[in-house]
Amino acid sequence: MSDREKIVASNRKARYEYHIDDRLEAGLVLTGTEVKSLRAGQANIKDAYCSAEGGEMLLRQCHIAPYEFGNRENHDPLRPRKLLMHRREIVKWSKAVQQKGFTIVPLKLYFKNGYAKVELGLARGKKHYDKRVDIADRESKRRLDRLTKSDSQS
Repeated sequence: MSDREKIVASNRKARYEYHIDDRLEAGLVLTGTEVKSLRAGQANIKDAYCSAEGGEMLLRQCHIAPYEFGNRENHDPLRPRKLLMHRREIVKWSKAVQQKGFTIVPLKLYFKNGYAKVELGLARGKKHYDKRVDIADRESKRRLDRLTKSDSQS
């Protein structure tokens, strides 16, 4: 993460629900009130996903709250937003979604050098037992950290 990157929203649920196989940074096409609302930190990407339509990649179900001081020009909070990606990336990822049972989920929404970006993940759904394994690993790591911390203090 560079020093000029400001995270607006993070999708922690995606890391729990999916195995992330590949990552990609994409730009967003936004209106003025959406940018102002994002800068105020008013976004939620928990239920968001991406779909390819007509040779374009769209971010769907990404909630960007209406700008508090916006007038009649305010935006629809759940409108589909176009992603700025190279054609070959769109084709590659849309083929993976169609053939291999992947889904495209946003992992984080942030500003990088003044531009709104979204980090996308090509993801496969986890089974219930995979989630239990992750929880057990996290608990054992936490226990181990606690033990090493108490050993170093004595």
